[in-house]
Amino acid sequence: MKKYIVFTLLLMLCGLNGYAQKKASIQFESTSHDFGTFTDKTPKQEYTFVFTNVGDAPLVVNQAVSSCGCTVPSYTKTPVAPGQKGEIKVTYNAGKAVGHFTKNITVRTNGDPELTRLYIKGEVVKSE
Repeated sequence: MKKYIVFTLLLMLCGLNGYAQKKASIQFESTSHDFGTFTDKTPKQEYTFVFTNVGDAPLVVNQAVSSCGCTVPSYTKTPVAPGQKGEIKVTYNAGKAVGHFTKNITVRTNGDPELTRLYIKGEVVKSE
């Protein structure tokens, strides 16, 4: 009888463990964007990265940090339900700088993967 009770308890614990394994999962439509060539008269460029929670638990973006001060990310602050979409809007401001640039944005979430890098690039040319 003890074996039956122990076996039943183990089955219940395994079932609860499987239930607790639900996890959010982030999937981006694209992880890079090329702004192409633009002039220093329009140094500010914006792009929105769209992601979907393909997991089975709410997804929370904990942090989005850029590689420099010229790139500013803003992101969906509320939890993203399974199957729903969220956004990370990236604003790049070249200021007076000209030339080719490549920047990255590190995104941290509670999902899988926990860390994703997004990339932007382009070239700023001097206006005539």
